Amino acid sequence: MIEITWFGHGTFQLRLDSGEVVLLDPWTDGNPSYPAGHVFDRLDTIFITHGHFDHIHDAIPLAKRFSPKVVSIYETCAWLESKGVKNTMPMNKGGSQRVGPVTVTMTHAAHSCGIQDEGGIVYGGEAAGYVLELADSRRLYFAGDTNVFSDMELIRQLYEPELAFLPIGDLFTMGPREAAVACRLLKPKKVIPMHFGTFPPLTGTPERLAELLRYSPGIQVWPLEIGRAAAW
Repeated sequence: MIEITWFGHGTFQLRLDSGEVVLLDPWTDGNPSYPAGHVFDRLDTIFITHGHFDHIHDAIPLAKRFSPKVVSIYETCAWLESKGVKNTMPMNKGGSQRVGPVTVTMTHAAHSCGIQDEGGIVYGGEAAGYVLELADSRRLYFAGDTNVFSDMELIRQLYEPELAFLPIGDLFTMGPREAAVACRLLKPKKVIPMHFGTFPPLTGTPERLAELLRYSPGIQVWPLEIGRAAAW
């Protein structure tokens, strides 16, 4: 069993059976959905899907405070290193590596990856997703920011994730209509919606996704409450 805590937008914490804490796409400072008063007590690994501010904003201060392993695509790791981040573990799409008790595989994402830096935008490689295989052999798929793409079916064939984290907000990512198709390609048992409701233009809702999946009874939409740990 792991504990999953949503901190709003695309930021999630996983507390593993081993006690290790994994943070995905860290955006806390300035995140209007971040639970007030939450303080990290431990941080062993940070995963970053791409370099947009709402997914990388707090990677540098948290990395300097906790010295976790930091995983991202090669170019984003190089940028983080230039800012003084240690313990980076760069990788690229299709590759896998062991990170603590987790085996991670980087997957494709249909999105951009520019990093805001000193008044400009620098190249951050490409946006990506991750498949995490836990110590008990269960796998989850963290899509990051993406549109649906047909090779999600390959992700299902190769890794068979039981749980998928999918953006549904629309405008900057896919909305519920596209996310429903992604669910049919991936066929997870559960899907956690993310990247919605943070700002008014992000209009997609878990209810709409569930409605679009009403004829796919094997897939459960699992909305999380911000700041409250859920067991999986």
